[in-house]
Amino acid sequence: MFETLKSEQDINLFLQEEDIFFLYISKNNCSVCHSLLPQIETIMERYPRIVTRQVIVDEIPSLASKFSIFTAPVLLLFVNGKEYLREARIVHLDQFQFKLDKVYQNY
Repeated sequence: MFETLKSEQDINLFLQEEDIFFLYISKNNCSVCHSLLPQIETIMERYPRIVTRQVIVDEIPSLASKFSIFTAPVLLLFVNGKEYLREARIVHLDQFQFKLDKVYQNY
């Protein structure tokens, strides 16, 4: 299960310290967010070098502007502190995993 970050400072710390970092952004009353999370957690288990965390945008509203969040869920992959992959709302799991494979193999 993904650890939940509670502040923008925590996120910034991970972005600075981790080479490859995955952030799952959800909302409290989002049924898609809650049903997708276990599937994403299962996929991310295949990539042990990727540091994974979750954040609930309702609890840190400043993230909406920081990461241009207009919907939920949003899946973000950062490589060396820069956004490298983004999926939002309707996530096709096979396509997401294909993209993730490409990034992971090249990393």
